[in-house]
Amino acid sequence: MKRELTSWFSPALQKDMPVATYGDYGFALLLVPTAAADYLEYERFQLIDTLAPFIDSGKVKVFSINSINNESWLNNNMQGEHKAIRQNQFNEYVYNEVIPFIKNSTSWETPIITCGASFGALHSMNLFLKRPDLINGVIAMSGVYNLMEYTKGFYDEQVYFNSPMHYIPNLSDHHILEQIRSSHHIHILTGSGDYEAPDAAKEFAGVLYNKGINYELDVWGHEWKHDWPTWRAMLPAYLGSRF
Repeated sequence: MKRELTSWFSPALQKDMPVATYGDYGFALLLVPTAAADYLEYERFQLIDTLAPFIDSGKVKVFSINSINNESWLNNNMQGEHKAIRQNQFNEYVYNEVIPFIKNSTSWETPIITCGASFGALHSMNLFLKRPDLINGVIAMSGVYNLMEYTKGFYDEQVYFNSPMHYIPNLSDHHILEQIRSSHHIHILTGSGDYEAPDAAKEFAGVLYNKGINYELDVWGHEWKHDWPTWRAMLPAYLGSRF
């Protein structure tokens, strides 16, 4: 498997941001880390190994980026307003820097699917829903889609606009809605075991349903916990059967 590490100084985040790339060809899978983790997390926990058949066959090219959660929602010493600002800077980093990097590494016609587990599921879903003109779909594993789960009670306009459970019910822009509706890849996956939140997944699926947005909700059984063995099973299953 071809593996490359790239880094650049991000104008949006004012720091070096590394990216790990796996493979040569295929649609682009953009991995967003879990809570406080980094761009090598999916490799460290052997999830990349489970994707090797799809990477080596040229079905998918994987891009794994760093998170800044420790500089925003998980930073207990930071004011809520500043956490929200940092979140928006992260979004701009993805849209204005990572997406062009992916396109230049593949082609401008290559589809991009965001993907993440746990907190990474919320980020992946949010990134897609806010810019369906840039991102073509999402695989969200074991997520909750209400940012208030992470804000320790803080709420402002920017929390609203980064919390899909809040802004999607009120989304009225026909053009954006039609772009979201045109996606064939909105996959919401969850287990039902320890520390999973299947009710959160079902609730968010209901929000999408009410907006006429097609999605796939897949609730796995109680033996599937909020942990890496679940995600190592889910993601290859979906790459093999849905793409």
